[in-house]
Amino acid sequence: MSQRGEYAEAKTELVAVDGDLGVATENTAKTRLLYERNMRTLVLPFFKEVTLREIGVARCDYFLKQLAKKSYNRARQARVVLRLALSLAVRNEIIPRNPMDHVSRLRRPARTPDVFTWDELKAIRTGISAWEQRPISGGPKPDGQLGQIVEVMLGTSARIGELLAIRLRDLDLDAPIPSVRISGTIVSRKGAPTHRQDHPKTARSVRRVALPGFALRAIKARLKKIRFTHPDALLFATRVGTPHTTNNVRRQLRDVMDKAGVADVTPHRFRRTAATAINEIGGLQLASELLGHSDPSITREHYIRRNETVNPITAEFLEQAFGKAG
Repeated sequence: MSQRGEYAEAKTELVAVDGDLGVATENTAKTRLLYERNMRTLVLPFFKEVTLREIGVARCDYFLKQLAKKSYNRARQARVVLRLALSLAVRNEIIPRNPMDHVSRLRRPARTPDVFTWDELKAIRTGISAWEQRPISGGPKPDGQLGQIVEVMLGTSARIGELLAIRLRDLDLDAPIPSVRISGTIVSRKGAPTHRQDHPKTARSVRRVALPGFALRAIKARLKKIRFTHPDALLFATRVGTPHTTNNVRRQLRDVMDKAGVADVTPHRFRRTAATAINEIGGLQLASELLGHSDPSITREHYIRRNETVNPITAEFLEQAFGKAG
């Protein structure tokens, strides 16, 4: 945005508002960094040549619609920070009203949550196993963590940050029903070391999850190789005991899957796959509890792939009703 004229005009610059986003929100430092990034990368490039007083409903509406054509999620994120910035301008009496109050609603495109098929899971497991067992001429050999992380993600539906935050004290493997307590998440902030946060995304996200056999076997295999045995030690960690970053795990998983020729493998897709399986067998409420959601509608809308097959018993009922006709 251009600097124009006197101070009263210059302070209408959206750049100035960008620096004050922390005043407009009481969110965590991580959320603030996200908002500042979205302002810098999504909003400012479009509005850099205009002042706040030149930003009206039509301009905001056009901006969001054009961005939504490329990505609904980016448009949604841009809408949040743009509203915050313009609200701050209203409170400082720079503009009389917030034009974002009158923009048209963003329409979420219809999307079916993507889940893995059994054949895809088999290919993923085979690809990771081949990568972990490949000959290594120099440097440390893979310690099996990537494959174990995948198995525990699939067996608990935990978010990747939650899974990497599991401590040894969170495991209860000798109980009649072995389980793991999900009670934290891994946080990486700019300018600060990656660390374990003592609470997950929401209070409802704290949960104790029973372990299926394949996840239990993966955890036991990990425990045989673990170097640090303090109760607060992380189950999955670097060779020096520090937390893995979620981005590094995502990157390594993507690289290994690219070599294996398996596309679109992300940690969150394992979460949706587990939720869909539980929904089909045990129902939506159970799937929502497993994911740690406070509202089952979130589970249904974003995590469950709808089964298109209607219960075949309908054919029997219709045969009974109409089969003898004619």
